[in-house]
Amino acid sequence: MDEFDPKEREEAVLPPIENTAVEDFPEGPDDEGDGAGDGDGDAEASPVEGTDAPGEPSRRRRRRRRRRGRTKGPAGADAPAGAEPSSEGAPRRESAPQAAPAVTIRGLVKLHGDHSGLVVSSETFYAEKGDPFLPKYLVEAEDLEDGLLIEAEAVARGPKGPMVQKIVSIEGMTPAEYRARYIQFHKGVSIDPNRRLRMETGPDENSGRVLDLVVPIGRGQRCLIVAPPKAGKTFLLKTMANAIAKNDPDVVLLMLLVDERPEEVTDMQRSITGQVIASSADMTAAHHIAVAEATFERAKRLVEIGKDVVIFCDSLTRMSRAYNNEQRGSGKILSGGIDARTMEKPRRFFGGARNHEDGGSLTIVATCLVDTGSRMDDVIFEEFKGTGNCEIILDRGLFDRRIFPCINIPASGTRKEEKLYTADELPKIHKLRRALASVKPIDAMDLLLSKLTRTKLNAEFLKSIA
Repeated sequence: MDEFDPKEREEAVLPPIENTAVEDFPEGPDDEGDGAGDGDGDAEASPVEGTDAPGEPSRRRRRRRRRRGRTKGPAGADAPAGAEPSSEGAPRRESAPQAAPAVTIRGLVKLHGDHSGLVVSSETFYAEKGDPFLPKYLVEAEDLEDGLLIEAEAVARGPKGPMVQKIVSIEGMTPAEYRARYIQFHKGVSIDPNRRLRMETGPDENSGRVLDLVVPIGRGQRCLIVAPPKAGKTFLLKTMANAIAKNDPDVVLLMLLVDERPEEVTDMQRSITGQVIASSADMTAAHHIAVAEATFERAKRLVEIGKDVVIFCDSLTRMSRAYNNEQRGSGKILSGGIDARTMEKPRRFFGGARNHEDGGSLTIVATCLVDTGSRMDDVIFEEFKGTGNCEIILDRGLFDRRIFPCINIPASGTRKEEKLYTADELPKIHKLRRALASVKPIDAMDLLLSKLTRTKLNAEFLKSIA
């Protein structure tokens, strides 16, 4: 081997190892020397890798030119220039995942604080794991609110549940039709109830006939049923709900049961025609509140499109207890251990009942417990006392004698009842009330029921009053 001239060594410029690109070094034996894969080229090569002899073209540039004309064959062997690259041994490229097909979903809108939300079941009214996600941009684009019934297209997104991509309909209408018909709940003009919900269903159902004569209920009424324990409030609620379902099928009926016994929930579901939304006694206070608020929001959305809605709530007392348990301390505790701010939302719920002049109404018939031995329950009743425009006072003495309905006639009544009776009915109703007010509650109900059994209809009974 020829000795390397020391002068040439001094003139040679060695590139620093750390700054030399990886491609400047030969990848294998095939890249060394002048020939492609010849080992004899080592004798002519410079002893120092990467050094070019003076006056000769750069060997690195020649190698790079040779590499451009070669392709790798199977197992890394060089293939002749111009050969088609082989797919064997090459890394596979994963094909792009196909988009999941959209499915149609239907449910109620439940919004979060950041204006995104979920589409929850229209049967239970509360969120569950796997409910479709409603993105913020759709909520803002369609101006969606809590409680709206929507139909939408959603696509799966793995374990997180589907995501809504398009709103198809709102309350059975296109989004444009809904916006044209919609009137915001709090912007409607509220007037006194002037369209009666008739409770009379037949000659054998005395409870409904008594209600029509003593405590008429109109669309948009705010009715408070004051009930001691075991006074027949559940029986009365069933009677009223079934009467409305029969006489006014256009009315949307919602039965809200808060902190109720599970067997009572089942019995109510089997006894009435309307929808029962329940949060039973084995649920948390937060669950009670969520179900109550979802029911209220659902009712408001229906009123905004001109529907007449009736909510039966059993009971306001237990709803208020739930709010008290979840209320963060305001620093002021009232008698009975109730927080000073607890009653704000229950009062807003009960105060939401109204009759809109331009169509649509929300009627709330809610029970309030008394004589339970709890000071908190007494405070809750005092907060609601006088807030309604109709009161039905139940009498435990009537229940003990199994006289139904257990209504204390002298203590019960409806404000501005003249707007619910006809001109012919009103004077006769006044005569009846005067006669019943002069006797004790038990005797008053006995007297009225004895008169009603002689006639088949209230109209026939009123004609008999001179």
